[in-house]
Amino acid sequence: MNENPDENEKVDFKKHWNAAYQKSPVTNLGWYEENPAPSIEMIEACSLPKEALIFNAGAGASTLISELLAKGYENLVVNDISSVALAELKNNLLVPKNAHIKFIVDDLTNPAELLKLKNIDLWHDRAVLHFFTEEKDQKTYFDLLKSVLKPKGFVILAEFNLEGAKKCSGLDVFNYNEEMLQERLGNDFELLKSFNYTYTQPSGNTREYVYTLFQKK
Repeated sequence: MNENPDENEKVDFKKHWNAAYQKSPVTNLGWYEENPAPSIEMIEACSLPKEALIFNAGAGASTLISELLAKGYENLVVNDISSVALAELKNNLLVPKNAHIKFIVDDLTNPAELLKLKNIDLWHDRAVLHFFTEEKDQKTYFDLLKSVLKPKGFVILAEFNLEGAKKCSGLDVFNYNEEMLQERLGNDFELLKSFNYTYTQPSGNTREYVYTLFQKK
């Protein structure tokens, strides 16, 4: 795994993240979150029905999916570029009989299977968007989001804030605040809620996030 890619070299995200998940136990990874309380707080604020279609971008081996299932959500689409991460997540999940989960290995910056999605009620992204430092990748990401989200649908974006780290997992990141995310989403989206959050990594180090909740008009 290339921990310090040249600035002009396109990062091979699939190779990078597969290697990251093969290298260390999930619970040791810098972005591992034992209790996804901030995301749950935002999701619950949407007051969605349990059958709502929830999309988790770049889920990795996130504990959020099991938390959503435990809370009775029945219709989840789980995406990551890393087949290793999704396989581990899938193997560790206990899926209730009434729940449906679709796993999609695809690249948010060069989507194929993801383009087939439609009528998403909620798009959730924790610590994915900020890895896309190139303008064209950011545009592709937001174009996809806007195309698959239904009217009145919700968007939760939780990324490193402007005071946050400039690198993660050896990769450069693009830091955000709520105004920057609003500008990217455009006037068709309304900011409902935002807060800064200090996340403590398994190592004990901290990372500064901004959590935002938007609704499509």
